[in-house]
Amino acid sequence: MRILVAITGASGSLYAQRLLDQLDPARHEVHVMLSQYAPQVMAEEIPGGLRLAPGVTSHGHRSMNVPFASGSNPPDVMVVIPCSMGTLGRIAHGLSSDAMLRCADVMLKERRKLVLVPRETPLSLVHVKNFELLLLAGATLIPANPSYYTRPASVQDVVDTVVARVLDHVGVPHSLVARWREEQD
Repeated sequence: MRILVAITGASGSLYAQRLLDQLDPARHEVHVMLSQYAPQVMAEEIPGGLRLAPGVTSHGHRSMNVPFASGSNPPDVMVVIPCSMGTLGRIAHGLSSDAMLRCADVMLKERRKLVLVPRETPLSLVHVKNFELLLLAGATLIPANPSYYTRPASVQDVVDTVVARVLDHVGVPHSLVARWREEQD
């Protein structure tokens, strides 16, 4: 599977890192793209910076020479994690001013899987209307709302509850968290 992970400047870089930790480049073709402000937020939230496994391909958001900027070469799935409300709004309205936004636009027009993980609270009516537009266009929205029925004991455990849902929708098997009412071995 060809997977593009896009990281914006919203708080929640840990979600992106944990997702990348779960994607094996030996099993999947994994690509990463950072927005203009993502590095600044990651510097605050991820000590030592983003860690990419060998075999992960990184792309700049300013170049339209990214293979996924064309409908003739889309990835199988694109995940924007975390997704800022600015990025979400620009995707909802088809503004393709950089490669990340163009790739998301391609995913929608080609009817490919686009998963957005917004991380914002509270929501304004503008945010909700953008959610509506994206849902109508075929995107999957997975707000970064952790669950607690697994009784997470650490920040990573909390992050895993969100990343597990993302992996479920991407179609990548995982064992990050127990399923609801799943019997233990």
